[in-house]
Amino acid sequence: MKAIVYNHYGKPDVLEEQELDTPLLKPKKILIKVHAAGVNPKDWLVRKGKFQLFTKKEFPKQLGYDFAGVVVETGVGIDTVKPGAPVYGMINGWTGTTYAEYLIAGPNELSPMPDNLTFAQSAAAPLAAQTALQALRDIGKVRAGHRVCINGASGGVGTYAVQIAKAFDSQVTGICSNANAELVTRLGADRVIDYHSQNILKQDKKYDIFFDVFGNSNFKKVKQILKPGGIYISTIPSPARLVKDLWHRINPIGKEERLVVVKSKTQDLLFLKELIEKEKIIPIVDKTFPLSQARDAHTYVETKRARGKIVLKVRDRETP
Repeated sequence: MKAIVYNHYGKPDVLEEQELDTPLLKPKKILIKVHAAGVNPKDWLVRKGKFQLFTKKEFPKQLGYDFAGVVVETGVGIDTVKPGAPVYGMINGWTGTTYAEYLIAGPNELSPMPDNLTFAQSAAAPLAAQTALQALRDIGKVRAGHRVCINGASGGVGTYAVQIAKAFDSQVTGICSNANAELVTRLGADRVIDYHSQNILKQDKKYDIFFDVFGNSNFKKVKQILKPGGIYISTIPSPARLVKDLWHRINPIGKEERLVVVKSKTQDLLFLKELIEKEKIIPIVDKTFPLSQARDAHTYVETKRARGKIVLKVRDRETP
């Protein structure tokens, strides 16, 4: 099978397309024929070696966590999906494998694909949409009437965060460039702040949740615009933030700083599937690249200027 691999950490040019053996099916696992794979910031951070504590130094390595495709075969003990079923999902952990024609997934890493999406659109959803869902619903406890501010509202996670917050009937303020204001408004934001010309810290509103998707803010700055009991949520891990997150889990008092660490869950993918099929969530795909152009896809994602998600098309077929 064709797959993207790399033999040392570094820039996008370390990525190469190679022929690998199709992975062997094991009990309680599922063999997937991949049609599309999402490209995320996690991918290029791993490729650069930012998480070597988890990814180690053994090479060659594969890459990628989001996928959409078709079930080829199921291992002993799997009765939740059948061969031929279109599915989408996210590989948990740090061993990425989705930039390939085939992959092995666990039963809790996937669900049936939304009926109204192509493979490329479906591959754009799992990691980013689950990150937004788990941040807002599970950590932020978002509910109707909450004021939610999303910093980085036009990016991969941000576009889902705007729509998910609105699905819970909250009031949404999105921070993005003026060039992306129309998109963020169209996705449901009640108010858009252009970070080039306006400073959110000098606005007169207070928020129940500040979701720092872009990662260029911090709790010390933001706490002044949080309501009593308000929460700051980041997507960017660091040793200090991990410690603070653990502390706030033990002592959930006052204004909180929390970190969302996404985990793929079938029940969350099914929840998102329902929202997508009801058109309360629309995946935003900025660009698609063929698998052979993974380097170009990574170069583009690293600009941090993508509107929504970037997707690798592993096969030409668009729909199930």
